[in-house]
Amino acid sequence: MAALAASALLLFSVDGAQAQQARTLKLGHILGSDSQLGAGAAAFADEVAKRTSGRYKIELYPNAALGGEVEAIKAVQLGTIELTFVTGAPMLNFVPDVGVFGIPFLFRDAGHAHRVFDGDIGQEYLEKFRAQDMVALAWGENGMRHITNAKRAISAPEDVKGLKLRVPQSEVMVAGFKALGADVAPLPFPELYNALQSGQFDGQENPIATILSAKFAQVQKHLTLSAHSYDPAAFLMSIDTFEDMSDEDKAAFVEAAKAGGKASRKAAADAQANGVKTLREQGLQVVTEIDRAAFAKAVAPAMPDLERKFGAAQVERIRNVQ
Repeated sequence: MAALAASALLLFSVDGAQAQQARTLKLGHILGSDSQLGAGAAAFADEVAKRTSGRYKIELYPNAALGGEVEAIKAVQLGTIELTFVTGAPMLNFVPDVGVFGIPFLFRDAGHAHRVFDGDIGQEYLEKFRAQDMVALAWGENGMRHITNAKRAISAPEDVKGLKLRVPQSEVMVAGFKALGADVAPLPFPELYNALQSGQFDGQENPIATILSAKFAQVQKHLTLSAHSYDPAAFLMSIDTFEDMSDEDKAAFVEAAKAGGKASRKAAADAQANGVKTLREQGLQVVTEIDRAAFAKAVAPAMPDLERKFGAAQVERIRNVQ
């Protein structure tokens, strides 16, 4: 009888220990599950489960269910949620140096951006988040950003003048579009659809994947494939949660985030390649080519301040990555 009781106690202890080891972590992002962020978050969750043998489960909260991006980053910083997968623009409110990536026409294309973020520069910027009580696990992708509006086709810089444009909560984006003569203001993404529908803004700018996922074709008439900036995304984690893990699990989370980043890139690239046709079918009139040199010249008045802010040498370092 004593032996049976001891066996039962041992079994209970083992089961209890396994139950204690299983931990659910929350991850929020602002887009739908069918978006590039949704694809990255889902891949991350799958990889975490596999790489930790089920010791960790990632619970996903899409569509800003845990708040907008600035709110989500603050929550990770405070440790009230464990993880978020956020786009690049709001990051500079916490790590100002990251704002350099939002400079208009800094990147030639997505391939150029990938080489920057996958190399030494990208790693250097990931490390900057630790000083703000967060661990940036890996870079992902929001995508190349393009302009939509309800007023007119945009094919030259002067076409932007006077348009009421929403931009993300990024002073760099505000500066760039002000230089083009737009009546520009930041607004959290979850409020954007209603703001476009009501006429508070004439237009906005986002990657094709986001324009599709958010159904902006219902409230916009024109799309310009401006590719004026590349927007990264990043998996951010509460530093306390990360530091509480074993070295093995820390490595598993980093590798899972890298896999999630690749999945978000693929989703963004697929939408870029195939989504314009869908948006045309949904009624958007599309300008496929712009004079990038003319647009870059038009935003040039904003560059001296931006180069002073981020360092002219660093801006050139990023531009010159091959």
